[in-house]
Amino acid sequence: MKNSTVNQVLFRDLGLIDYQEAWDYQEQLFQETVDRKFQNRKLPEAEQKPTQSYLLFCEHPHVYTLGKSGKREHLLVSEQELKDLKATFYPINRGGDITYHGPGQLVGYPILDLDHFFPDIHKYLRYLEEVFIKVLADYGLKGERSDGETGVWFDVGTHKARKILALGVRASRWVTMHGWAFNVNTDLSYFGHIVPCGIYDKDVTSMERELGHPVDMAEIEAKAKQYFCEIFEVELI
Repeated sequence: MKNSTVNQVLFRDLGLIDYQEAWDYQEQLFQETVDRKFQNRKLPEAEQKPTQSYLLFCEHPHVYTLGKSGKREHLLVSEQELKDLKATFYPINRGGDITYHGPGQLVGYPILDLDHFFPDIHKYLRYLEEVFIKVLADYGLKGERSDGETGVWFDVGTHKARKILALGVRASRWVTMHGWAFNVNTDLSYFGHIVPCGIYDKDVTSMERELGHPVDMAEIEAKAKQYFCEIFEVELI
């Protein structure tokens, strides 16, 4: 179905928001989009209504999330220790293993109808990686991909390999949800309480650690939006 809004993505900045609240909101938008696609299949083309894609930005209070392919033992702390850390834990319905979200981290949730882009999850993940490879390059940092592992890394193939961008997505009927976590001014000590992404032998880093000083979050958000638009060929509205 052709429509004039396929290259427009509705952007919403949710600010600092509880993980469950953001997840519920994602699920609402995701389900509305999937339902619309299902309804359109029953209608003549002239009566079909276009789906809307979304991009949500936010930060979360301290939280650990475990993907469908993850192992519970990769959370290395007890319930009481979680409380002491003022952190919460959620098993969720994205791909990937365990990760951490917290203040100083840019979290992005694209809810895209990939039928308007390309029905290819691997390509979608590579495009998300490219957004942040470009962001990092603006600060003189060389982000890289690691064969067989999603996300963006530094010094791949060396003993200093470390990850700065984690990805974990879900897709149904080519509609995506969940997304990325990009460490900007993140408290990296929280990663010490998990096996990040199920990977034992590589470190996690942030822009603050790499550059030696905090980075303006608003500036990072602006650059992420700019490169998202360029790479996915969309307009944020």
